[in-house]
Amino acid sequence: MTPAIIQSLIEQGLPGARADVRGDDGVHFEATVVSDAFRGKLPLARHRLVYATLGERMGGEIHALALRTLTPEEAGAGG
Repeated sequence: MTPAIIQSLIEQGLPGARADVRGDDGVHFEATVVSDAFRGKLPLARHRLVYATLGERMGGEIHALALRTLTPEEAGAGG
């Protein structure tokens, strides 16, 4: 698994989202995801949306994914 593949999966699963994914060891990653879909949602609900784009890969190919989830407004405010 690579950061680029994870970025692609997230961005395909959350239309209009932008994802910045990093990770050097192939199993532990961190991602910042900016999406309108997060508006009005608590952090846990935001994370579930992202995890849903990755499906069974979570806990399998992707051992750990640290998430930072922001709306475009939060990202623009330096969120």
